[in-house]
Amino acid sequence: MDNEKIISCKKTIAGKEVSLETGKIARQATSSVIATSGDTQVLVTVVAGGQKEGQSFFPLTVNYIEKFYAAGKIPGSFFRREGRPSEGEVLTSRLIDRPIRPLFPKGYTQEVQVVCTVLSMDKDDTADIISLIGVSAALQLSGLPFQGPLSAAKVGFVDGNYVLNPSLSELENSKLDMVIAGSTDAVFMVESEAKELTEDQMLGAILFAQQEMKPSLDLIEELVSQVEVEPIEYSIEEEDKDLMDMVSNSVSSKIEEAYQIPEKALRQQAVADAREYLSDQFDDEDEEKLDKAKNYFKSLESSIVRTRLLKGLPRIDGRDLDTVRPISIETGFLKQAHGSALFTRGETQSIGVATIDSLKLSQLLDTLHGDTKDPFMLHYNFPPYSVGEAGMIGSPKRREIGHGKLARRALEAVLPNPQEFEYAIRVVSEITESNGSSSMATVCSSSLAMMDAGIPLKKAVAGVAMGLVKSEEDHCVITDILGDEDHLGDMDFKVAGTSDGVTALQMDIKIAGINEKILQDALNKANTARSHILQEMSKVLNESRPELSDLAPQAIKTSIPKNKIGEVIGKGGSTIKSITEKTDTNIDISDNGDIKIYGRSKESRQEALDIIESMISDPEVGLICVGTVVKIVDFGAFVSFDNGKEGLVHISEIAEERVKNVKDYLVEGEEVDIKVIGVDNRGKVKLSMKAVSNDPENTD
Repeated sequence: MDNEKIISCKKTIAGKEVSLETGKIARQATSSVIATSGDTQVLVTVVAGGQKEGQSFFPLTVNYIEKFYAAGKIPGSFFRREGRPSEGEVLTSRLIDRPIRPLFPKGYTQEVQVVCTVLSMDKDDTADIISLIGVSAALQLSGLPFQGPLSAAKVGFVDGNYVLNPSLSELENSKLDMVIAGSTDAVFMVESEAKELTEDQMLGAILFAQQEMKPSLDLIEELVSQVEVEPIEYSIEEEDKDLMDMVSNSVSSKIEEAYQIPEKALRQQAVADAREYLSDQFDDEDEEKLDKAKNYFKSLESSIVRTRLLKGLPRIDGRDLDTVRPISIETGFLKQAHGSALFTRGETQSIGVATIDSLKLSQLLDTLHGDTKDPFMLHYNFPPYSVGEAGMIGSPKRREIGHGKLARRALEAVLPNPQEFEYAIRVVSEITESNGSSSMATVCSSSLAMMDAGIPLKKAVAGVAMGLVKSEEDHCVITDILGDEDHLGDMDFKVAGTSDGVTALQMDIKIAGINEKILQDALNKANTARSHILQEMSKVLNESRPELSDLAPQAIKTSIPKNKIGEVIGKGGSTIKSITEKTDTNIDISDNGDIKIYGRSKESRQEALDIIESMISDPEVGLICVGTVVKIVDFGAFVSFDNGKEGLVHISEIAEERVKNVKDYLVEGEEVDIKVIGVDNRGKVKLSMKAVSNDPENTD
């Protein structure tokens, strides 16, 4: 290895030594960087692929991969190797993809693959920020037309102060967990969850992060300045002015008319008709020219919609820039659900369904930071019929995982204290219609469904998506965007929260950054819109129902001595399994003897409790009953009786005559008459078979 080609730069950022190194590992990639923050190390590689003929989109893929050896762990899967990406890996992949994608030139279509591999992980840290910094550096070194650099920072809010790149332990006491990607003069992406912070506090966090990014940006530039970067040649097809004019003259009026139709399906049909009309203007042999014309058709769509918005003309559905679409809400409409809500805003609709159950049904998480149980799950489903399409239905894709996580972030701040509400909660959002911001509809429907189930949320939560259209001279922020306004606009800015503050904020842009004025405008308008939605929700359900749903498996608690735990559980869990099957309940037993019994009815819960209490209570001396031989030993037999109690029939208590071999008298599984003759000071029960025959009440 030629050490002269290894280049490394270091800086101290937020109290940690951060370094970027290139020229040592993965040298056959287009570019590679080892990005290090403290003990966390990430290998970032960039590979520039080819360009497929006729390709009209930018094939950028980002893969963030956590290796369990990075934390000194063996994966818990059956095969003991890393499998499909975890939810955390998918979310971090999206986190990296979103800010770098808009920094490639418009019309760039060469394939680019970015891979971040976590090689070493500090257990009190995460690798998302250092990965983003490493990706920015690797892209700058690749020779690709990346219009960076960008950097990233995480912001916490502890004791009224912003904290740069907080550790996991610091985040436990933080009211904010925010990731920002940007440069010194523009913001490209924001992802955050908060505990009801004000809009000013959220904006302050973004500006704080932007100010603190300069050292990491300087570090990237220092590294790049020491490397001779060879630009990769690329071509972007030149515009055909004559063809553009032809497309505009042919269909601009038809597109204008289409985008004044409020109903999505009718509008899409009108746009399709205009596109078909354009296609009819070309001969069959003009296929290449027609493909160009279709691309110009898309640009014309965008231009027409954006121009109308900037001029302040009525939007596609006739609204002004600040009006939220009509809202309708229905709760409790699913008869067997613990809690349900149908939330409809315009042509976006979500069915929220809340289910509660035993804590042992919490989600098991096998991560680099340890094995944990998550008692709150939120799953977002986006079937193809929701947008009028026929398509495959399968496992959730990156978009569904990302939208579900955003809704979860929004709701976490209002969940009940897990020490006081000892249930696992699963909320599912089924998107049944979609025309703009189904993730924010999910926040509303999920909040209402949990309140309908009687889950004691601290407050209701609502969310709204804001859009942006920006020209060189002007901009306008749009409230409650439609799908078309999202696709054709410059920003998707989602804000969720309660009446007292923001609980989640996510921003993605399609242009090279936005400034403080636009952010402030979007936050203020989002606050007004959120207040309106919360008022509409409160008309239907203004707080959680006072009691849990009768259909929910509610819990009763009891406690038993530690030395009785084994009796309740039984050999291999046989006793507790038989109790749960007999009573249709779930039973959790902790190591200290605390027991929670979950059942759908009071009767089933009480039946299970009665059985357990009967098992742990000392039997009455003199009791005669039928028992089952469960185990034969040299000195006697263990017999189960009276709902799971167990005692020993000593060899001397089996028969009147002297017994030499227990197996000559008893067989495992056999039912025998027994009498309780005593309980020793350790709680062990003494039984007798011969005493039954000697009992006066059992003689003829």
